[in-house]
Amino acid sequence: MSQWTNSVTIQRWTPSSRYAIVFAGLVLVLLALAPLFASNGLLDRLTALFIYVILAAMWNALAGYGGLISVGQQAFFGLGAYFTIRIADLGLDPFISVALAALIVGVISYPISLVMLRLKGGEFAIGMWVVASILHLMVNLDGLIQGETGISLVSLNHYDSAQRLTIIYLLTLGSMAGLLALLFFVLRSKTGSAIQAIRDNEEAATSVGVKPEKTKQLLFVIAAFGIGVAGALWLTSATTFLPKTYFSVQWSAYMIFMVLVGGIGKFEGAILGAIIFFLVETWFSSTGVWYLVSLGAIAIAFSLFLPKGIWGELERRFNWHFLPVGYQVVEKNKINTDKK
Repeated sequence: MSQWTNSVTIQRWTPSSRYAIVFAGLVLVLLALAPLFASNGLLDRLTALFIYVILAAMWNALAGYGGLISVGQQAFFGLGAYFTIRIADLGLDPFISVALAALIVGVISYPISLVMLRLKGGEFAIGMWVVASILHLMVNLDGLIQGETGISLVSLNHYDSAQRLTIIYLLTLGSMAGLLALLFFVLRSKTGSAIQAIRDNEEAATSVGVKPEKTKQLLFVIAAFGIGVAGALWLTSATTFLPKTYFSVQWSAYMIFMVLVGGIGKFEGAILGAIIFFLVETWFSSTGVWYLVSLGAIAIAFSLFLPKGIWGELERRFNWHFLPVGYQVVEKNKINTDKK
């Protein structure tokens, strides 16, 4: 006599996720070889895409996994660019300045976290916007920056244009890959489980030994560091530092848009959202103010009708888990045969 029984297993890696990792590696290799055959215009646009991916991934880590909604992450984007200018003015190579600037942003973000993480919900979101505004005003007071007149990263002129573009492209690609890998492994670790537990119920997480303050501080610093990297890299591509541009709230708006459309709290969603934003910007940015209006309308529509974003819907419909950071319960049917 035969009968069906259910077997439940817990999985993290699936065949599709293993294939996805291999595919991602092949894509990175292809992108690394792009300077050998791609035009300068394409390399420049891809550089922007990589920066958007960094921004989306960092905001998604903070808000989607940590539950810390911020509209002030442009503070770290602006600081990344500012410290690059400041360090390069000391005579250091501009690309070394990028790395040092990002590290400084990470260090500065720690004391900021000690204050800001005492705030909850909307208070935290608005508080971060206030921090960004204060830092913007402080940067304007630096005589080197010349207020809103701004300054250029003149040390980039030591490189010819083709060499400079290739270095910026490869540095941005490497930074994106490294930061995504860092986030992926942090979110898959015990710390990542603690981060998500705090997001879901901080009191319950505390009761099982999670330390909310230190865990949220780590996430805050990682996100600030990553966004600082993005700001420094954007400066190398744009060359000119204008405080009102780099400290503009539009950067947080872009991050929110990318994550909402792609799928908040989904590792793949942030990447997908960045690609969609990049395509929308490429095709429609010339429409001026209507471009910004359209972005806002799309973000509202997704919040109302597709709150889990595009990737969340794909995951629900097809059970896709290409870059899983959590565990999955898989139910299997099997036949037991009893001989009587």
